[in-house]
This record gives sequence, structure tokens and C-alpha cells, in this order.
Amino acid sequence: MKKVTGIGGIFFKCKDPNAVKEWYNKHLGLGAGPYGASFEWLEPDAPEKKGLTQWNVNTEAAKMYEPSTKDFMINYRVENLEALVEELKKENVSIVDSIETYDYGKFVHIMDPEGNKIQLWEPAD
Repeated sequence: MKKVTGIGGIFFKCKDPNAVKEWYNKHLGLGAGPYGASFEWLEPDAPEKKGLTQWNVNTEAAKMYEPSTKDFMINYRVENLEALVEELKKENVSIVDSIETYDYGKFVHIMDPEGNKIQLWEPAD
């Protein structure tokens, strides 16, 4: 079973998200808007399909990183999230929440052994 198929996004906390976005826009040409920046690419195994990697910043008070105390979270793209979650449960991986489904895919959060919260995302095709 394929597990991680790529990086879906990187998110981190900062004191002033707007100033940080402006800095990245000015100095690195990110083009970050209210929801960050999206990087489009082609799937290696299916070049007719496009993928996205999201970059965004949040305030230091953002709750989306909890229960982790870290200032960042990585989103990994996966295939067959339900099967992967069942496998992770058998391996005693800490599952933070239940799978949630949106128009753009399914999500769940897990914790790694260092206390980093990880977001797993199965994109909707």
C-alpha cells in the first residue's frame, strides 16, 4: 500500500502573519494571499493530473496545531486514508481526531513520537 505520496502543505505560527506573508511575497515572490500560497505541479505517475502544495502561516494563538506545542505542522498527501488510519491504529500511532471529508479531500491528524502534529490528506480527484 502506498502511504505518503508527497507534501500537501507546510503551516507555521508567527507573530504577524500578514507581515510574514508580505516578506515572503516581496523577497521570495511567493504570491501569498489570505489563504497562503499554492504551488501547482503534475503527478509523476499521471502527468494529466495536477497536484497542489499549500504554504500558509498562522498566528501564535492558532489552535490548529494542538495538542502539539510545536510552531509548525506538515501536511502529507496520502492514498486510501481509511486503510492507512486502520494500519496506523494497529501500529499504536496516536490518532488525534476522526477522518473529516470536504469537497477537496479527506483529512485526519496524527502525532509523531516527538510530539509533532501531522495532517494526512487524501485529495479528492
